[in-house]
Amino acid sequence: MAERIPARADVPAESKWSIEDIYKSDELWEKDLIKAGELAEKSAGYKGKLGEPEKLLEYLKLDDELTLLFDSLINYAQRKSDEDTRVSKYQDMCGRLQMLLVKISGDCAFAVPEIIGIPDESIDGFYKACPELELYRIAIDRIRRKRAHILSENEERIMALAGEMQGTPEDIFSLFNDADLKFPDAVDKDGNHHQLTHESYIPLVQSSDRVLRKSAFDALYQTYESFKNTSAAMLSAQVKTLVFRSRARKYNSTLEMSLDQNEVDTKVYHSLISSVHENSELMHRYVRIRKKALGLDELHAYDLYTPIVEGIDDNVSYEQAKRDVYEALAPMGDEYRKIFREGLENGWIDVLENEGKRSGAYSAGAKVHPFVLLNYKNTLNWEFTLAHEMGHAIHSYLSNKNQPTVYSDYVIFVAEVASTCNESLLMQYLLKNTTDKKRRAFLVNYFLEQFRTTFFRQAMFAEFELQINETVENGGSLTAEKLCEMYRKLNCEYYGNDLIIDSGLDMEWARIPHFYYDYYVYQYATGFLAAIALSERILNEGENAVKDYIGFLSGGCSKDPISLLKDAGVDMTSDIPAKNAMKLLKELLDEMEQLV
Repeated sequence: MAERIPARADVPAESKWSIEDIYKSDELWEKDLIKAGELAEKSAGYKGKLGEPEKLLEYLKLDDELTLLFDSLINYAQRKSDEDTRVSKYQDMCGRLQMLLVKISGDCAFAVPEIIGIPDESIDGFYKACPELELYRIAIDRIRRKRAHILSENEERIMALAGEMQGTPEDIFSLFNDADLKFPDAVDKDGNHHQLTHESYIPLVQSSDRVLRKSAFDALYQTYESFKNTSAAMLSAQVKTLVFRSRARKYNSTLEMSLDQNEVDTKVYHSLISSVHENSELMHRYVRIRKKALGLDELHAYDLYTPIVEGIDDNVSYEQAKRDVYEALAPMGDEYRKIFREGLENGWIDVLENEGKRSGAYSAGAKVHPFVLLNYKNTLNWEFTLAHEMGHAIHSYLSNKNQPTVYSDYVIFVAEVASTCNESLLMQYLLKNTTDKKRRAFLVNYFLEQFRTTFFRQAMFAEFELQINETVENGGSLTAEKLCEMYRKLNCEYYGNDLIIDSGLDMEWARIPHFYYDYYVYQYATGFLAAIALSERILNEGENAVKDYIGFLSGGCSKDPISLLKDAGVDMTSDIPAKNAMKLLKELLDEMEQLV
């Protein structure tokens, strides 16, 4: 009989996050929602006044106050909704909050055009007349540098009012994927049934039972196949929304618009894809090693996750994972590990899967403290997920602690650096403390899988995302057949001739939520490169490297992301991080061939 997922009420309290740290009741949330509306009306009253330095300062301070209030409102409603996505009450709260945000965006659409409209010769005088404005100089400069993409006040209001509609494709996908979609059980070689969910899929395809792996793969992708036209329509709507926004704001492409939000040049994106193609033979080599080590005549997609080395216990309890990660972070020093332990012991983490809970894992950097969602299974993969998400959480904690409100939220480009650096330190710790040859081979294989999934696979996602956007930008359409054809071709290029590309894999694009996040996925790959470089510097150089790294984590968005990383010792405008990472990959492949 398949093991069933518990209801939310049946999950132990110690395995749940302390959402009451934000609001102790829904009623208190409702009161703050009213307060937010009142503050928003006050903000709208500054229309036509931002050309005066004192009024500009008052407006920016009020904006900070609203930012803090919405931080609590958003985190409470979204975290409660994610606990059980089927509960309509919290869906409604999220919906009402979104409507208020759209209204505020519309009512305050005057702000950006007015700030941009301040003459260049006058802006320096503002800081002299009102010294407190100096705090906001970087934020003001960021607004003014985008003047080519800012519209008139009325046009900005229309764009703001369209905000809720533009988020609809992602909302539909989330409800479809997390709340409505159900999969048939997977069946093992002995006829036993195993419940298939988003969270159980990876443990099932990691099984040594190939019948079970294939059954899970087929059940998952046949389900998506039955909704292929709906999935294509959702993704097509998302891309059309991006194209509309980029053209309305006079960008050359959706890529340029999305990367400009983080002050990242499109060259970084194209350079990533180029570096992957230049080193594709390393991934093809890994596929050949895997095929040979597993002793298979044909290697299929459902064979990619199962460990190459047999007889190794992959069971890692949550308690063991906490101990391992804490020890692995020793090179980061006492201050960093103290924050990690704070998170473990004081309600930052929602640990276990329950019915209706949002799938996957994430960290939300609330001001009161971060909130980490897990769906923990007793596997090595989830041990690394704990390290990963707590990297995000500590990054948020340090940014919030050390930066004023206006600069406390770091940009997405650097978001995956801290998480992946934690993973790299955990891997180095496990390898260092492993003497058994078979277990070392198991861990090296896991490290190789990180290269495959976090670098190569995410780069493939990034190339697919670029292709579908360019298709629509060039007047094409995104049908299910076309999406499957494009995705299949990329799989063939990235994995080489030694992997059989099963037809089910053509539908993988339909289950990737990140395609609704506006060019997010490439940052996993660039973050991986930066994290490898930073973790090696921390291990090799010690205290000075840690000091620079903590400075990076504490920087928020006080500088552009490329500059923040340079301060930490990594230049992402050069090809050095990619070359060093590929050098490490080659060494791992060499060792893997010897070990197996």
